[in-house]
Amino acid sequence: MSDPVATTTGTAVTFRNVNKTFRQGKKEIVALDDVSIEIPGGSIVGIIGYSGAGKSTLVRQINGLDVPDNGEILLDGTNIVGLPERQLREVRRNIGMIFQQFNLLTSRTVAGNIAYPLKLQGMGKAEREARVTELLDFVGLSDKGKSWPEQLSGGQKQRVGIARALATNPSLLLADEATSALDPSTTHEVLELLRRVNKEFGITIVVITHEMEVVRTIADAVVVMQNGRVVEQGSVYDVFSAPQTDTAASFVATSLRNTPDLIEASDLSTGVGRLFTVTMQEGAGFFHAVSEAERAGVSVNIVHGGVTTLQSHSFGRLTVRMTAPESTGDAGKDAVENFYRTLSTTTEIEEIR
Repeated sequence: MSDPVATTTGTAVTFRNVNKTFRQGKKEIVALDDVSIEIPGGSIVGIIGYSGAGKSTLVRQINGLDVPDNGEILLDGTNIVGLPERQLREVRRNIGMIFQQFNLLTSRTVAGNIAYPLKLQGMGKAEREARVTELLDFVGLSDKGKSWPEQLSGGQKQRVGIARALATNPSLLLADEATSALDPSTTHEVLELLRRVNKEFGITIVVITHEMEVVRTIADAVVVMQNGRVVEQGSVYDVFSAPQTDTAASFVATSLRNTPDLIEASDLSTGVGRLFTVTMQEGAGFFHAVSEAERAGVSVNIVHGGVTTLQSHSFGRLTVRMTAPESTGDAGKDAVENFYRTLSTTTEIEEIR
C-alpha cells in the first residue's frame, strides 16, 4: 500500500510586518499589529494566546481567506498578499484545515467526507476510493468508512477531520483549536496522530490554541500573542523554562503547575524552616547542593513541584523546605545560606518564605 500522503518537505511560512484592522461601527479593532513570524518548513509551531489575541485572524491570513492591510505573507518564499483569487485557490489546495468543531458533512458517510475534497478536484472514483481506504487505515478508522458522523465519538470525528485534511496531499496543515472540544485522553491521541503526520510526511503544522499543554506536547516552537501582537516567540524549551513576558509565564503556569500558587504557598508557610523554589535545569547542581546541606545536618524535604521533559531536556521547578535543627547551630544556618548562594549562580532560586 502506498503512503496516504506524499509530502516530504513542508511549506515554510513567513510573516513580515503584517497588520490587520477591523471596524465595528465607528470603532477600529486592531487584530494583527506588526506581526513578524518565521515558521520553518517541516516544523510544528504553536500559536498561543487568550481569546481576542488575534490567533484566528492570523490563520485566515495564511490560507488567503482574509487579506492584511499591509505586510507580506510568504509561503515557501512566495508572497501571497495581493494574489488574484484564481491563484489563491491553487495555494489553498496545498493547505489542509483541521477545525475545533470538526465541520463534517452530516449528509455524507465518513468515507464520503474524506472523499469530498478529492471529488472537488476531479479525481476519478476508483482513485478516490483507494485514497480514502489508505487514509482511513492511517488514522485508525478502517472499519468506520460506512458510518455516519453522528455515530462517532469526538475523537473519531477529529480523526476523520485529519484524514480529510490530508486527502489532497498538503504540505501545510492549519489546526485551529483542534483539541478544544476533546477530553484529555482523546486530546493526547489526536496530538500523537498529528505528531506522526509531521514526522512521517514532513508536513508543516501550525497549531492555533489557548492550551499550553498542547504546545508542550507536540510543538517545536511557540509564538505567544496578546492584543494582536507577538509578545514572545522561541523554542518550546526556552519559553517554558524562562518565559520573558507575564503572558507567557501565565500560560506556562497553567501547563506545568510546578510552582505553588498563593493559597498553596500560604499553607506551606505554616511549617518550620525556610522554603525555596528552585528551577530544575540540566547542570544546575541541585542534588549536589542538597547533599552538601544534608552533610551539615540540614533536613531537606521536597514539598511541591514537578519535573518534565521538553524537547529532550529535563525542566521543572521544585519547592523545598530546609530546616536546620538547633543542634546544628551556626553550621546549619550557614549551610542553608550556602545552598541558596550556590544555586543562585547556576539557576533561578527564590525564597518564598
